[in-house]
Amino acid sequence: MIGLRKFLVALLLTSVLFVTSCTQQAPSRFDGAQQESTSKGATAVVDSSQSGGSFNRYFPSDSNGYQRVYTQEKKGFAEAKLKKDGQEIAIMSISDTLNNPTSVDKFKESTSKIGGYPTVNQGSTGTAVLVGDRYQVKIRSKDASFTESDRTSWLGKFDLKGLSKLK
Repeated sequence: MIGLRKFLVALLLTSVLFVTSCTQQAPSRFDGAQQESTSKGATAVVDSSQSGGSFNRYFPSDSNGYQRVYTQEKKGFAEAKLKKDGQEIAIMSISDTLNNPTSVDKFKESTSKIGGYPTVNQGSTGTAVLVGDRYQVKIRSKDASFTESDRTSWLGKFDLKGLSKLK
C-alpha cells in the first residue's frame, strides 16, 4: 500500500512537471523594451567599437573654474559631468555611432559646423557634433545658466581633430 502511494505521488509530480514545462511562457517585461529599442535602430554593442577609455583624452581639460568629472565608461561610450563651483551644469559625452548607425542621420541636414564637423541641436538642452562620420560628441545642459552658446563653445574645446583620427 505504501509502495503504491509513493508510486502515485511520483507519477503525479512527474506529470505536473511535464505538463508545466511544455506550456508556453508569457513574454518577459523586458521583451517589449528590447523590441522597441531595436526597432528604433539600437543594436548590441559592436565588437569593433572603441573602448570608452580611449575617448577620455579627447574631452576638454579643467579650466577657468570648470571641472570635468568622468562618470561612465563602457565600450563605445564615455561620459563626464561638467561642474562649476561644485554644481553640475552639463553632461558631456562621446559615443561610437557604430552601435547606433541611424544616429548619424540627424546630421545630414546640418547647416552649422564646429571645427568643420556638422552640428545639430537636440531639443532645447542638447547640442551634438558628428566627427569623422563616426563619433557623436554631445553636451547636454543640466542648468539653465549653461546656454546653447556655452555648449557650442565647449564642443569646440574637445580635441575633435584628434578624435577624427581614431580608428
